[in-house]
Amino acid sequence: MRPEFETTPKLGFGCMRLPLLDPADQQSIDLEQFKQMVDAFIEGGGTYFDTAFVYHEGASEKALKEALVKRYPRDAYTVATKCLAWAAPSAEEAKSNLATSLERMGLDYVDFYLLHNVGGERTAKFDAYGMWDFALDAKERGLIRNVGFSMHDGADALDALLTAHPQMDFVQLQVNYLDWDDPVVEARRCMEVAAKHGVPVVIMEPARGGRLVELPQRVADVLRAANPDASLASWAYRFCCNQPNVLTVLSGMSNLDQVRQNVADYQANRPFSPEEQQALDAAVETLRGMASVPCTNCRYCVKDCPQGVVIPTILGLLNLELMTENRDFAKGLYSWQAAPGPASSCIACGACEAMCPQGIDIVHQLEVAAEHFEG
Repeated sequence: MRPEFETTPKLGFGCMRLPLLDPADQQSIDLEQFKQMVDAFIEGGGTYFDTAFVYHEGASEKALKEALVKRYPRDAYTVATKCLAWAAPSAEEAKSNLATSLERMGLDYVDFYLLHNVGGERTAKFDAYGMWDFALDAKERGLIRNVGFSMHDGADALDALLTAHPQMDFVQLQVNYLDWDDPVVEARRCMEVAAKHGVPVVIMEPARGGRLVELPQRVADVLRAANPDASLASWAYRFCCNQPNVLTVLSGMSNLDQVRQNVADYQANRPFSPEEQQALDAAVETLRGMASVPCTNCRYCVKDCPQGVVIPTILGLLNLELMTENRDFAKGLYSWQAAPGPASSCIACGACEAMCPQGIDIVHQLEVAAEHFEG
């Protein structure tokens, strides 16, 4: 790993789920609270901020300009942003994302630029648009310091991409203790592939969309018995932070309390003791015995849904039902959380499944949700 990567703090600030003034308006970021969050993060030793062209419909990048770029010297932070080329209608528009992102953030260059959600059929769009060469050329021109890509695909796909594009400076992968030996996500194998290619990893979804922070009681009790003082989030973070070849671990933060807790966990980080590792192994075994829908709330599925179905919310409630073993509780939440777009309004067009990086059988899961919660 390059020396400048070695000194990057292992806690990164994910700017995908920022606090909102109006929950129905993704652009209504609570800027004053976000400024406090940025301050607490930097005061706690953090430097790495992760956003994307599409986060909060572009408002995430704009908010970073106000909360970070205008208020701190350039050497106090690094910024990562991303280009979702597979969703762009043309190569010209995909390539224009970089200039737009730089303008939104008020930056002359971006420290880490990612080709966003490569893998599967989506890779063909990046190839056809010439995005690999575009990003490398932008690096040569000083607009980008480091070029990489994010993906939710398996280890073989990652190996093929890093073989085809050996100039990549880093890669962003979904890694957490639940997905470590998962046969679909293949987090362990992906980490091994990245190490084989000598490419450091930015870890995303360390808490698997928040699920590893909201564990069922019988699982949480196992971890708390081993370490009563540790937050559930800290177990997820420590698992990732102490893996080899990690550049940083992203945590999506939505309020000031989360930032403070994450900073405290980061500052107190240490490898698991043998007793803690045994407890974590037992917790994972219990979790794997509970059927679940592997949704991480990335929200790609809702982009082209013609019916406006609130898919991530519904899938999350299916998981909540499984984890709490309480259908009535989940059904009560469904009655209002899914009101804007209930499962029964799905027309089975499949647009959501084509966009899902987790390969979830969304149409079927919506049928299950309608049966469980709307009857």
